[in-house]
Amino acid sequence: MKTIFTKIIEGEIPSIKLHEDALCTVILDINPVNKGHLLVISREPYPTFSECPQTTLDHLMAIAKLADSKLRTALGCEGTNLLINNGEASGQEVPHLHIHLIPRFTNDGKKFAFTKETYADGEMATYGKKLGF
Repeated sequence: MKTIFTKIIEGEIPSIKLHEDALCTVILDINPVNKGHLLVISREPYPTFSECPQTTLDHLMAIAKLADSKLRTALGCEGTNLLINNGEASGQEVPHLHIHLIPRFTNDGKKFAFTKETYADGEMATYGKKLGF
C-alpha cells in the first residue's frame, strides 16, 4: 500500500514541490507549524530512519542543509527546527521517512517543549553502560 508521501512523489496528490532528485523530494507541508515549513521526503518509502541506507541519509541531510539556507535567505528566519519523528511512539504519523524543516522567528510564539526527567543516583551510569557503542 502506498503512503501519502509516495502518492505525492508520484503526482497522484498535488503538492508544491521545491526540489526533486533520484533520492528525495522537497515539498511545502500542507499543515505548517510556520509558513514555509518544508518536508524532505525519501523517494523510497523507508518506514524509519534506521531502515534507510546511509548514503540516502547523507543525501537527505545535504538537501536539508540547502533547504535550511534557502529558508533563512528567502524568509529571513532566525533559526530552524529540523525534526524526524522516528516510529509511531515518537509521533510519526506516516511510516515513510521525512525530515521537517520549520522556519523559526524570535517572537513566533511557537515552543517545542518536552517534560524533562532526572536520573536517580547511579541510574545515569547504568544508561551509559547500556547505550555505549
